[in-house]
Amino acid sequence: MKRKATAKWIGNGPEGKGTLTSVSGVLNNTPYSFLTRFKNEDGLAGTNPEELIAAAHSGCYAMALSFLLTKEGIVPEELNVTAAVSIELITDHFEITHIQLDLTGVVPGITPDRFAELANVAKANCPVSMALKAVEITLSVQLAE
Repeated sequence: MKRKATAKWIGNGPEGKGTLTSVSGVLNNTPYSFLTRFKNEDGLAGTNPEELIAAAHSGCYAMALSFLLTKEGIVPEELNVTAAVSIELITDHFEITHIQLDLTGVVPGITPDRFAELANVAKANCPVSMALKAVEITLSVQLAE
């Protein structure tokens, strides 16, 4: 199985602009640029690669944890995952340096310890986490009542 997306870039790095398009249509000539990546904190001017990594990681992680819980015979009512991707200027180039996953779950029938254990297994084994092994990934877990 392969998933595809296409980037189109016009112009130089600091002033150029690009668009991202995915086969599903979720991204359809979605704008991105230096401004949307490094200057526009509210995200209203377009997306950026780090935001897309955060979306992919949080979605993949939530699904992986749901499958682990299902295997245990437990159906989560709700799993909320936020992924925060940190990018930093290192000498003369940018690097993604850290990803923080914040999980809050409403999961009847599980202890906090078991929930945290499965949450960590999902973090280690979701395909996006595995693809991003070069980056430190940390996790906070909260079981809501």
